[in-house]
Amino acid sequence: MIEEKQASTSNGYIAIVVLFILQLSCLAGVIFLPVFLKVVMLLAAIILFICWLGFFLVQPNQGRVLQLFGKYVGSEMAEGLRWANPLYTKAKVSLRVRNFESGTLKVNDSNGNPVDIAAVVVWKVVDTAEAMFEVDDYENFVSIQSEAALRNLATTHPYDSHDDDVDLCLRGNPDQVAALLRTEVQNRLSKAGVEVIEARISHLAYAPEIASAMLQRQQASAIVAARHKIVEGAVGMVELALESLADKKVVDLDEERKAAMVSNLLVVLCGESQATPVVNTGSLYT
Repeated sequence: MIEEKQASTSNGYIAIVVLFILQLSCLAGVIFLPVFLKVVMLLAAIILFICWLGFFLVQPNQGRVLQLFGKYVGSEMAEGLRWANPLYTKAKVSLRVRNFESGTLKVNDSNGNPVDIAAVVVWKVVDTAEAMFEVDDYENFVSIQSEAALRNLATTHPYDSHDDDVDLCLRGNPDQVAALLRTEVQNRLSKAGVEVIEARISHLAYAPEIASAMLQRQQASAIVAARHKIVEGAVGMVELALESLADKKVVDLDEERKAAMVSNLLVVLCGESQATPVVNTGSLYT
């Protein structure tokens, strides 16, 4: 694995002054020195002219990867005007934070339900050498591996939790799912010199062919949950009413009258329509 190392470069502004002085010296030598030295000074002037091609700019949050005839010689991240061997090739690599949004993928969750899912991945290059030489195209590598990680995450977890024994689902645990997705993507991109800052699901829905059925299931689950709460509250109110009547000795109820009272209270408390009272002037025993 190729590791990033600092390239040997010089401050560009100092190099301008040095090359300018040397260039003037060579021109003066060509004019005033003897003939046999003029040839030497002329060759030196040509070499110095070539050295002017060694200047390059490094913008903020940008790196330059330097190569000499295909051999990696180092990277330069110091911003400003720099000078290096004019024979070096100097490839630009952006170190700025970038984001990638995957297309909407159709996958089956762990329960086999088809879902549409997409994600946003925020990343940046942290090792210019690995980004340039360990993978063919690091930007394309990021997009493909991010989608692969998203598919793997979606297939190993359910879309929704319908049972209490499910600890993690895609819809109900967004923060935990985002952390798992970031770890999954980072593991896949570690060879490309890329750091994943954040990875989060941006779109999640059942596939259109089962969306209607799953909506009915969600509605039914919500109704059952609501009914459970209503019945639980009604039972507590009935229990409280019976205890209050017994403590205050308002009326002495036998088991049959208690059963009738419980039935009436539950009908009133759990019924969807308004209760219609019926006055009973007789007796339960006649």
